[in-house]
Order: sequence, then structure tokens, then C-alpha cells
Amino acid sequence: MANQYFVFKKQPEVGDVFAIEDKAAAHHIFTVMRMNAGQKLQLVFEEGKVGLAEVVSSELYTVRLLEVLDLQTELPVQVTVALGFPKGDKLEFISEKATELGAGAIWAAPFKWSVAKWDSKKLAKKKEKLDKIVLGAAEQSRRQILPEVRFFAKLAELVVTFSQFDQVLIAYEESAKAGEQAKLAQSMASLKPGQKVLVLFGPEGGIAPEEITLFEKAGAEIVGLGPRIMRAETAPLYALSAFSTYFDLLK
Repeated sequence: MANQYFVFKKQPEVGDVFAIEDKAAAHHIFTVMRMNAGQKLQLVFEEGKVGLAEVVSSELYTVRLLEVLDLQTELPVQVTVALGFPKGDKLEFISEKATELGAGAIWAAPFKWSVAKWDSKKLAKKKEKLDKIVLGAAEQSRRQILPEVRFFAKLAELVVTFSQFDQVLIAYEESAKAGEQAKLAQSMASLKPGQKVLVLFGPEGGIAPEEITLFEKAGAEIVGLGPRIMRAETAPLYALSAFSTYFDLLK
């Protein structure tokens, strides 16, 4: 099966010869993979369109578009996961796996009980690293869009975005302890193709009661993630797996 790459350009006409201008894609195709004339690859263009192409010249970085493929690898609903800043390199792990599981965006913000404290300089470096991780994971898993990586300097800035979503859910461990297990499934069942959902997850210390109150006043609903208490890096992946199972396999 042909490897797949994001090329960040509009889809050309079938039969057109064009250059791979994105430096990262060109380096991987022609230097790392050493692809030569006649070898085939899949390219993701703007708006998530995927085409089958063949190399024309490895020296000029040119390829010819052979056909536009009828593919749909994205979830029918857009799921954004928003996390309290986690410790260490957990966000790198979460970003890679969340991309493979179909997340539309991966956001992070400082929660009251976040142990990690990141200044603007560290956030910029972190985002640059995560963008590369997400790109690699998206190409490996044959995604048609790149999940957005976004950091918020203040929790209030995240709350302002709630109005952009059709649903905002809070994954809260106290709901799991209380045995609540139905709301997540009910929420998924009520979603229609094209709708957007935001799911909030706390850091290692959890979500403070006053944050829960803030989220609920802004329209968010609390949901449980089953009877077990999960780590900060596990809960987002559990939720995304649930969405993927429901929309990819059960619908």
C-alpha cells in the first residue's frame, strides 16, 4: 500500500504534473524513502482530498496525479479533546494516540490542579514538537485532516469557546465513582454528522469543584467514563475510542 503524505496545497487536475513544495514532505518522500520515477504514493490535499500519484522526477520533486480517491477515514462528528496541562511528556503521547483515534483537535489549558507550569516560551516549543508528532501520526493512520494543536494561557479563554460546539462534556471521575454510565452513550446517540463536541479532561490532580461549576454554568454536562478511575493520559483515549467504536463500527 502506498505511503500517504500531507502536501498542503490545492488538489490539481488528474494528469497534472506538479512539484512537492512542502519541505518536510519532499524530504521524507525523496530523501528518506528514496522514491524514484514510477513509484506511487498517496497525497492529502487541502480540504482533506486524497489522490494517488506517481513520481515523475526525484531530482525535481515532481509527481503526476493519477486519480482522486474516494476515501472517508474521518469520524462523522468532530471531537475536540481539551486537557489540563499534564506532567512531563504525557501530552506528546496523548497527541499521537488521539490523532490515531480520530480527534479533530487537541487542546490544553492550565487547570487549578495542573502540576505542570508552562510559560509562553515553553508552550511555543511544545506546540512545535506536537505539530510534528500529530503530522506523523496523521500520515501513519491515513487521516484526511490534521488535528489542530492549541494551547490556552488561561482557563477562561477555553470556556469562551464552548459556544462553538454542539455539545460540551466534562469527563469527571466523581461521576464514575457514583456509578454514572449512561450520559456519554446518550450524548453520542444524539449527535448528527457534521456536529462538533468538546470533551474536557482534568490533569493528574483532577478537576477542581469550582472549575466544574464554571464549566456547567457555561453549558457543559458531566459524564462518566465507566466504573474505573483512569489516569490523565488514559481518559482522553478511552473517550475517543468510544466515539470511534460508536461511529465507525456501530452506526
